[in-house]
Amino acid sequence: MLLSNLYCQKQAGRLWNTYLVEKLCSIEFQPSLIDECVFFRDDVIFIVYVDDGIFLGPNDQSLTNVIREISAVGLDIEDQGHPADYVGVTITKHSNVCIEFTQRALIDAIINDVNIGNAYTKPVPAKATQQLHAYKGSPRFDECDFDFNYRSVTGKLNYLTQTSRSDLLFATHQVAKYSSNPRKEHGEVIVYIVRYLKKTRHLGLKFRPNESKGFECYCDADFAGNWNKDFAPHDPSTAKSRSGWVIFYARCPIIWAAKLQSQVALSTTEAEYIAMSMALSDVIPIMELMTEFRERNFKVICTQPQVYCKVFEDNSGALELARLPKLRPRTKHINICYHHFQEHERLGLIKILPISTDDQIADALTKPLAQNACCRHHKYLCGA
Repeated sequence: MLLSNLYCQKQAGRLWNTYLVEKLCSIEFQPSLIDECVFFRDDVIFIVYVDDGIFLGPNDQSLTNVIREISAVGLDIEDQGHPADYVGVTITKHSNVCIEFTQRALIDAIINDVNIGNAYTKPVPAKATQQLHAYKGSPRFDECDFDFNYRSVTGKLNYLTQTSRSDLLFATHQVAKYSSNPRKEHGEVIVYIVRYLKKTRHLGLKFRPNESKGFECYCDADFAGNWNKDFAPHDPSTAKSRSGWVIFYARCPIIWAAKLQSQVALSTTEAEYIAMSMALSDVIPIMELMTEFRERNFKVICTQPQVYCKVFEDNSGALELARLPKLRPRTKHINICYHHFQEHERLGLIKILPISTDDQIADALTKPLAQNACCRHHKYLCGA
């Protein structure tokens, strides 16, 4: 009956989760109140990802005992020991203070798909002078001399970006936007990204925890940076600003994102404020999860994030708007949903601080940068 429901219903995922939770609760696991994929039992944490999972515990023996109990209640579970490869990510422990995530097999697959041969490599993932548009007058991708599947390569790049290569985020976001109707210029950008990948195949995500840091969130916005009057009639989204943010915990990058804002911002202040709100919608649940860890007597470093925003003359308005929430003639139209974090700021759970442009790491997630700035930010983004 379970197999029939799993493979024959739209609610298969929900059914599997309900079945799993029922079995785990029968052996005294407790689901997290914040994240439905996290379970606790005494000093053991179980994290579920679809039908894969990771156990965290004080020693091997306690984890082995838990796995045996799970097998005893009817769950078919395979113990693969300490994780060396998880959902396609290779996990390497270099020392007691450094763990590295890499995906060289996926990178090699992307390079082989695009088949760039002996082409020169590139030092950055995107040209600093190029912003992609719809290019309605250009030849379609499938009419050009490209020997790869646009959507397939874009999907692989997207997975790589979301798991271990945050330095590719902006460039991948650009090409993914036009997956439904790619043109010649979009294919050329994919080739450019892959030439950069070939040069940086060895790079990955490094974790070196620094207990003095706690939470840090860098957020930025590119106000209508993609606007082009020639393409606007065919691509109205060029008027939208792009938000980018990266969240660190103990100096380790844990979440990064780059998204077009859902509404057209009317000023730099509004664009930056919306970016801040979008970033904090990721930060606050993690704060609450860390608080739950602490209440269950797990060691946590800090639950107070520091949110950094660029300081330009316009953006000082975003900082002021976040610190002093009152109606102003030029900002009273901002949707109330973007003010969700102000109570946390009022209670002192969040500090909103200025930062210089040169130190704004999230800048690399919203626009193409010159080589020096790009390499500097990418090094920090990847935890190097």
